[in-house]
Amino acid sequence: VLPPQKKHWESMAKGLVLGALFTSFLLLLYSYVVPPMHTGLASTTPEAAASCSPPLLEPEAVTRANRSAGECQPRRNIVFLKTHKTASSTLLNILFRFGQKHRLKFAFPNGRNDFDYPTFFARSLVQDYRPGACFNIICNHMRFHYDEVRGLVPPNATFITVLRDPARLFESSFHYFGPVVPLTWKLSGADKLAEFLQDPDRYYDPNGFNAHYLRNLLFFDLGYDSGLDPGSPQVQEHILEVERRFHLVLLQEYFDESLVLLKDLLCWELEDVLYFKLNARRDSPVPRLSGELYGRATAWNMLDAHLYRHFNASFWRKVEAFGRERMAREVAALRRANERMRTICIDGGHAVDAAAIQDDAMQPWQPLGTKSILGYNLKKSIGQRHAQLCRRMLTPEIQYLMDLGVNLWVTKLWKFIRDFLRW
Repeated sequence: VLPPQKKHWESMAKGLVLGALFTSFLLLLYSYVVPPMHTGLASTTPEAAASCSPPLLEPEAVTRANRSAGECQPRRNIVFLKTHKTASSTLLNILFRFGQKHRLKFAFPNGRNDFDYPTFFARSLVQDYRPGACFNIICNHMRFHYDEVRGLVPPNATFITVLRDPARLFESSFHYFGPVVPLTWKLSGADKLAEFLQDPDRYYDPNGFNAHYLRNLLFFDLGYDSGLDPGSPQVQEHILEVERRFHLVLLQEYFDESLVLLKDLLCWELEDVLYFKLNARRDSPVPRLSGELYGRATAWNMLDAHLYRHFNASFWRKVEAFGRERMAREVAALRRANERMRTICIDGGHAVDAAAIQDDAMQPWQPLGTKSILGYNLKKSIGQRHAQLCRRMLTPEIQYLMDLGVNLWVTKLWKFIRDFLRW
């Protein structure tokens, strides 16, 4: 077993080599590679989208107007702000399937699976973008920029996002992204997360590479300053701005209830919101945060805590308006339908470690240095009625994007480098 100091320097050396190789490859290929013309779903003839002229009303007012206009019609223009470590990959799969089923036009990234995150979203980052282009669905990772997004979708577009308890999100983000955040390399203990939380200011540098993953990540993804003083009046102003702009804020802890509200908002069918949990992490040998450490994690992410408390309260007001008994019935129906699909689609009926996944097309993207993300094996004999739905429900994000014709040359290059270095 290597001593901690040697492990530390070995980790830093690997990181520097990896970064140098990656940068060199990018510069070389950028000089010669012309991204191929998009030949997948987004370039096929989509269902007609409305004009992308700026709306005269705020989103909530548009929703009320649409509802009062008469019978509820399925809504097909959607902006999903995909936040990190919030079950957002599962929701992404739902949107991919719906868009593919109805031949809708996606605004996809160009070259990678996100919109140059962590830089702010710009419409020029959209694959095959042309001035005046209008899209039905935007759903890949971005750092939100409302005005840039707003101009790409029709006025009646539905804006949604998903939040998670900030302490739990921080814990997941720390374990998943920690290896690519250099400030964590200073941590040498067996439980780096606990060590960090004992004195975060000792280690944290807000200007450090990838440091945004380790503090107020929800606030950051929403496009705000994640280093704001929690007592600043701007914090509440930003939260109210999110409330004005988003029709529904889902909660990861109440995912089924969230999907029932989403189905009602979008006037979708039950089949449209069926899901299997994607991108789930294998249980860590280190105990989950509890007691004092949970409180420390919450205090360290206080902006996200304010945000989460606000939308937790508004979420349950929406549930009350929907009806508690009705919600219980619909959640039960969703869970029964999901369980039925599980028996039809999944070999063994449960998620497995990466090493046990037999088909590369079902292999999820793994964090640097470890294979902690679970995946699934598709049953070998599935009836014709469910074969296509099963495969789509189980396909991880990267492979699904490729199936939809997205140009992922940067992502593929990064995977090649990682495989070469066995990282």
